[in-house]
Amino acid sequence: MDTIENTIPQRSSIEELYKQSKYFTNQWPLQYFADSMSEAVAVLNENQQIVFCNNALISFLDVVNTNDVIGKKPGEALRCVYARESKYGCGGAEACSMCGLYRAIMKSQKGNASKEECNIIRDSDYSAIDLNVRTAPLTIENQLFTICTMTDISAEKRRKTLESVFFHDVLNVLSGLVGYTELLPHATPEEMKEFALTIRDLSLELTEQIEAQHELTKAEHNEYVVQIEGIHSLSLLETVRATYARQAAAQNKQIVIHPNSEDFICASDEHLLKRILRNLTKNALEAISEFDTVTLGCSRKENTVQFWVHNPSVMPKEVQLRIFQRSFSTKGEGRGFGTYSVKLFTERYLKGHVTFSSNIEDGTTFTVTIPATLFEEDTQTLLPLLISANTQ
Repeated sequence: MDTIENTIPQRSSIEELYKQSKYFTNQWPLQYFADSMSEAVAVLNENQQIVFCNNALISFLDVVNTNDVIGKKPGEALRCVYARESKYGCGGAEACSMCGLYRAIMKSQKGNASKEECNIIRDSDYSAIDLNVRTAPLTIENQLFTICTMTDISAEKRRKTLESVFFHDVLNVLSGLVGYTELLPHATPEEMKEFALTIRDLSLELTEQIEAQHELTKAEHNEYVVQIEGIHSLSLLETVRATYARQAAAQNKQIVIHPNSEDFICASDEHLLKRILRNLTKNALEAISEFDTVTLGCSRKENTVQFWVHNPSVMPKEVQLRIFQRSFSTKGEGRGFGTYSVKLFTERYLKGHVTFSSNIEDGTTFTVTIPATLFEEDTQTLLPLLISANTQ
């Protein structure tokens, strides 16, 4: 595949965009036909800028008219976070090389029709959309254009993922519960105690999985209500550590709290922060081998606090480039929401950001940085608690 650096096209002038747009808008049957389609349609010029679109795309983008779209590249019109990150806009970030929309456009510009799926994380609210993308080349007056149709398949992808989570992960836990309950009538008193603990742990794991899906659904629909309270950093980490220490995913593995972790109190949503750290810890346990260690830690710096989860494994580059996509999971197609929920919870609700590093020398570390006090109005209420704890 071509590198990002040598495939970034120049921008067309306003005059050139207007001239190219007229190729299509002056043909009223074409405009009528395009507007009759339910799929969002855009025509891109050789610089990958939109020169024509239909009403379905205008509606999908929730803009006033074509003037809000013409001249933009697809990712810019869709408000993709990576289009904002790169000085080149859409197609300029390293992650763009893994984008189905970008790949489909590049194939069309080489003369080949293409069909791809892509996941877009929007920069305004970190919501995600899944698209089925089709592209085809078109030449007019020796100029190359790309016809691009986009269908929103977010609901379908969400349904498939939820079905997979429940049919695979939840049924696995239920099978374990049934297995242990069948052993109870024949168990010795000592075995009864051990089985009871295992059944309790499996029940907690089942509850955790169902609650996680429910909370993600509420978060994506802007229905989650943030609850601010004082959070003891080390107590939070110990709760997360204890949650997974007895689960099957941690068998023959260690979960420890870094000795240099700082003891402080911050004002945020404890339940949501706990959910974020549990998600990262679970992912870390699944990534490591037997007898490896997952390390949890925390620190504070000025007006922010950091919580991090480290494991000694290394993510392949292609995984790193897709790690925050909604429909992507290292467990396979449709097998979960990966770290998408971590990014959504952290950035939309806790007003922070999540980063990661992964290399052979240092392993993989995910770091969640949030304000020490989420909302200014909570400062007065929690001030005595924060001062007494953070000055010790």
